[in-house]
Amino acid sequence: MGGLLLALGLSASACATKGFVNEQVAVVDGRVTQVDGTAREALDRAKSAQRLAEGKFLYQVVLSDDSVKFPVDQNALSPEAEARLAELAQRLASENRNVYLEIQGFTDSSGDTAYNEKLGAARAEAVRRYLNKSGVALNRMATISYGEESPVAPNDNPDGRAQNRRVAIVVLS
Repeated sequence: MGGLLLALGLSASACATKGFVNEQVAVVDGRVTQVDGTAREALDRAKSAQRLAEGKFLYQVVLSDDSVKFPVDQNALSPEAEARLAELAQRLASENRNVYLEIQGFTDSSGDTAYNEKLGAARAEAVRRYLNKSGVALNRMATISYGEESPVAPNDNPDGRAQNRRVAIVVLS
């Protein structure tokens, strides 16, 4: 008799536990569905933004060839770099389009990361100031520093490091 009561008690408590578990699973399943929908919406928005940005890209000018590379720890523009920027400013004026410039500053990997971020920003700012003096409106330009991120060459030799000390100007419509 005692065994029968024990078995009935266990089966009754198992049913209650099963119902409780089903309720909890339903709550969690609802949350997962909500998060999945939100993630899907975010992915759709990101894909739309990418398509929009791709349609806006016109061209890119990179100041990194031998005549305009930045020396180590320097952000001053060489005469060659100023000449290239003057040509770009003239091109923008002759095209007479409403464009937006994203000026990206880069460094090599020597030095610490925080210093390289500041140096990349200073290089981009030097380009922005020169372009502004050449007639490009400040509200049409933004600067960003990538520091030592996104190298275009290996940083394990002097030539590679020199190629990474650059500024890229992305022209968007």
